[in-house]
Amino acid sequence: MRIAGNPTLRLFIGAALISLSPVWVKLVSVSPTSSGFYRVLIGGAALVAYLVFSRQRLQLSKRTWQILMLAACFFTLDLWFWHRSINYVGPGLSTLLANFQVFIMTAAGVLIFRQTPRPVQLFAIPLAFFGLALIVGLDWQGLPPDYRLGVVFGLLTAVSYAGYLLSLRRSRQGSRHRLPTREVAVISVLTAVSLGITAILEGETLAITRADDALWLLCYGIFSHCLGWMFIASSLPHVTTTEAGIALLLQPALSFVWDVLFFARPMTLVELMGAAIVLVAIYLGSRPASKQAQGAR
Repeated sequence: MRIAGNPTLRLFIGAALISLSPVWVKLVSVSPTSSGFYRVLIGGAALVAYLVFSRQRLQLSKRTWQILMLAACFFTLDLWFWHRSINYVGPGLSTLLANFQVFIMTAAGVLIFRQTPRPVQLFAIPLAFFGLALIVGLDWQGLPPDYRLGVVFGLLTAVSYAGYLLSLRRSRQGSRHRLPTREVAVISVLTAVSLGITAILEGETLAITRADDALWLLCYGIFSHCLGWMFIASSLPHVTTTEAGIALLLQPALSFVWDVLFFARPMTLVELMGAAIVLVAIYLGSRPASKQAQGAR
């Protein structure tokens, strides 16, 4: 079965590649900021190479550049919060929390764009937090401080990623290109600059001293950031809304699987039920716009 000619297969392969993102972050010994820097540096370089190879010119307006700079600020915050959340609560829960962005998008639609939410979207929000309560437990104060911080960082990731998606969507208005490859390449490069400066200000080194770190970071940038995104973006116009919605769920679901398989995350029956409830809530909350690749991390 050829990948290039099968958009559904591309979609699910892309979702699987992106689901590995938190695994690479957990495996490397470099700081969370540094791993984010190398993700967008390597992935952005690969996207720029693709633009050069396909002879696509930037030719972006001043207004578009301004919006892309805003998007890069949001993406910088997204990676800063998410990578720390991964270290504190693990790849599975951190990715599940990041996908709460579908509810932030719903809120933005109501508050900013004066959209009327569907009843199922309103139902999905408390359902998601009920599932989250089953995962983390009801005794919030009894949880370790780092774990609580990881949950907060995961939710802040969702807010930041929603801001990134809204900015990216605004930058695409009036574009004649089918895929936002140019915009994502620019955002990646700008985010690399921002995270590089942040790492230096934090007193961290960007040096890679271990061969395995270099390998994991290359996988992160090329497979998860570049290829994963391109597979999803190129397939979305050709798949059904249901398939797109399932792909949205596949990312956090697989991240939980990798967390259990690779990092021996203990899972109780109640936690499994909570994760399933959250996944259902994310699916319900994303239904009106699931083909917008909202959950493509």
